[in-house]
Amino acid sequence: MDTRYSANPEDLKRYTTEELRKEFLIQNLYQPDTVQAVYSHVDRMVTLGIMPVEKEISIDEGMDVWHTFGVKYFLERREVGFFNIGGEGHDGQITVDGTTYDMAFQDCIYITKGAKEVHFKSKDPQKPARFYGVSAPAHVSFETKLLTFQDANKKPLGEVALANKRVINQFIHPDVIETAQLSMGLTQLDEGSVWNTMPTHTHERRMEIYTYFNIPENNVVFHMMGQPDETRHIVMQNYDAVISPSYSIHSGVGTSNYTFIWAMGGENQEFDDMDHIQTTDLK
Repeated sequence: MDTRYSANPEDLKRYTTEELRKEFLIQNLYQPDTVQAVYSHVDRMVTLGIMPVEKEISIDEGMDVWHTFGVKYFLERREVGFFNIGGEGHDGQITVDGTTYDMAFQDCIYITKGAKEVHFKSKDPQKPARFYGVSAPAHVSFETKLLTFQDANKKPLGEVALANKRVINQFIHPDVIETAQLSMGLTQLDEGSVWNTMPTHTHERRMEIYTYFNIPENNVVFHMMGQPDETRHIVMQNYDAVISPSYSIHSGVGTSNYTFIWAMGGENQEFDDMDHIQTTDLK
């Protein structure tokens, strides 16, 4: 497991490109038949990538959960959400304490605190699923629930003239299911639109993690971060993820349209609790 410690915003101003990427960028999450995990001390969030090919994989695979978290199993004091982002036809299954859930492309599952046995499997080894997950600390249990793409709350936003026409699909969200603190959703940009979360904002009481996918070959996304008056960017490719501390903006522009998953944890789940920033005030 890769551990990332909190970065001071004053230090961030002096980071080189290499240092910025080392601190915040998450790459190579999908390795055959392994669990790849990045533990961030920003709100103690864990980002996971699981790509089963030849075998069924446990969520605890390769983890020393006692050394890292001081628990007997990964979800003893955590909750987690997973999306299958492997692509059309790359279907998979997640089994939680004996109950199996089929996961098609862009389906989501919320797994509650206290789930002991969680296993991942691809239906076709030639078309493996890619399970992208984010886990947050939790102190109360709710209900494990599968949320298909059709189950999501769909919120159209933006306009073609501003190149930001998109649909926010709310999955793990207070209007859909109850969780301890974790929130996750998937935003799709229309063809011809390239900007996400612009005008941008920060939310001092929550951190956020983005992962970008459905990026066409030979295209990239420029992810914007940093304080509003000291912005920085990271160039991201398909399936990359990025950690966004509470003091940082989180926005992006692509060389084509794309899809991204947002995950949040922190003090509250109030989605209007944002500090909005005028685009002309960015530096």
